[in-house]
This record gives sequence, C-alpha cells and structure tokens, in this order.
Amino acid sequence: MAKIFFATDIHGSEKCWKKFINAGTFYEAEALILGGDMTGKAIVPVIKENNGRHKCTFLEQEHILHTGEEVDNMTRMIKDRGYYPVILDRDQIKELEEDEQKRDELFTRQTLSTVEYWIEWAEEKLKKTKIPCYVCPGNDDVFKIDDLIDSSDCIKLVEGLVVDLPLNYQMLSTGWSNPTPWKTYRECSEEEMARRLAEPLSKLDPDRPAVFNIHVPPFGIGLDEAPELDENLRPKFAGRALIPVGSKAVRQVIEEYQPLLGLFGHIHEAKGAVRHGKTLCINPGSNYEQGILLGALIKLEKDGLGEYILTSG
Repeated sequence: MAKIFFATDIHGSEKCWKKFINAGTFYEAEALILGGDMTGKAIVPVIKENNGRHKCTFLEQEHILHTGEEVDNMTRMIKDRGYYPVILDRDQIKELEEDEQKRDELFTRQTLSTVEYWIEWAEEKLKKTKIPCYVCPGNDDVFKIDDLIDSSDCIKLVEGLVVDLPLNYQMLSTGWSNPTPWKTYRECSEEEMARRLAEPLSKLDPDRPAVFNIHVPPFGIGLDEAPELDENLRPKFAGRALIPVGSKAVRQVIEEYQPLLGLFGHIHEAKGAVRHGKTLCINPGSNYEQGILLGALIKLEKDGLGEYILTSG
C-alpha cells in the first residue's frame, strides 16, 4: 500500500503552499501532487503615506498601518490569502494606474519572485523527506513559471507527461482547460483539448494502473457545477443555480480509458468524489482565501484503489 496526497487551486496562498509541502510528512504520503492554479490573481497595494504610515484596502476593508510590524503583519495576511502585496508611494500608484503594461509587468514580477521563493522553501523541506512532488500548472498560471518549476531538483513539472507513481501506477497530467469567461492563459477548444491529451495518452502502458491528473473536471459528472454567469461575469440567478462547465473532451477520455483514479480541480465549489464507470473521480475543492488547504489522501493498492479521505486543514 502507498498513499498519495493531492491538492489543487491554491491560487497564490503562501499558507496553503506550505501546508501542501508539509502534507507529505503529516499524512505519511509517498507522493505529493498539485493539480494546477498555483499562482495568485492580483496585486494588493500597500500605500506609503507622507506621514510615515501605510494604508491598505484589502477584502473591502481599509487598514491604517502605524508601525513596521503592522505592515509586516498585513503583507503576511495578504500573501496567505493568495494575493501579492506591493509597497508603493502615491506617485508609483498613479504611474501604474496610467500604464497597463507596467501593471502587467509588475504582476508578472511578483508572480515569478513568489514562485521562486516557494520552490526554494519547498526544496529545503523536500530534501529532508525525499518525498517526490509533482506540479502541473493550471489555466490561471502564467507560462513563465514552468521554467522555474522545471529547474527544481525536488519538484517535477509534469504538464503533458506520464510519470511513475508508487506500486507501478502511472500518472498522466495536464493543466489546460476548456474555454472560460475569463480568457485565462491555458485554455483551449474542446478539439484542441482532445489533441493535447492524445500524446500523453499514447504513452500510457495498458498493463499498468493509471491516474489521470487533469485540472478541468469531466463535463456533467457532478464535479464541475458552477454558477451560471451573465455578460458582466456575475451570477445570473440568486441561490444555488448551477450548471456544468467541465470539459467534454476530458469526459470522453475518462470513459474510453477508465483510469482507476481521476484527480481534478478548477471548480472550487464542486468539492466531492464520484464514480464514473470504473474511475473514482475526486475534486477536493478550494478554500485558499481562508488559508485552508483542501486535499485528498488516497491509498494505492497493488490490486486497485484503497480508502480515500477528503482533507481540510
């Protein structure tokens, strides 16, 4: 028996990243798998005022920071909740407001420097445990993080690859998704999704048990339900009016290949586990803004899957 730990959609939360890396030791897992959307979505300015104080508006609440310790505590909270704090003066704020390119460049720099720090921090932990860690960027992740991940000695970039897991299992991974309303970095048509999956599928050994680590869930199996949005990207209806938004191409390959385990994410509110044919499909969900790491601990057995548990902590 071997245990694997899976989490996804941490979206820049430093607290969730550190919990993920530490989960290997905590749960006595033989492998760590991060299923996509590693990076944050926005910068939060911490404005340096002329009177020596700082001001920050975060999560619709204004904060006046009187001391360096308060600034440090605020930046830590922002990082833990998945955003990038940047200390700026009023002139710098004005310059960024007037120049979209500079805003984009600043966001990219913050993203890359954060990922670089995360990798350095993780390597110190993983070198001691020797637990393999597999990371597949998701649709929200800029392409430039791939080289940083790939340069690590302890973290393996697995986009488009088939890699070995314990007990002769094999894992196929991709972080791409079908189109979303937000036009993110790694999304494509269903036809292209099928083409992207074709190459790693061709490398699977039909005599070995398989795990599919695919960021977007299969369409319509209950792990892809999200609020229907209007043209302003707001929910069309009050209450719990949900529609399936997963990938039909992913559903097709799950039904055709019937892997023992499917690991999915992308739709944060669609936490759950369902069987689709012979495949146990899991979406642990995401609660990154609260610094809570949702995950799944699964036991692999030589003759099939063992027990699993959805975790929160």
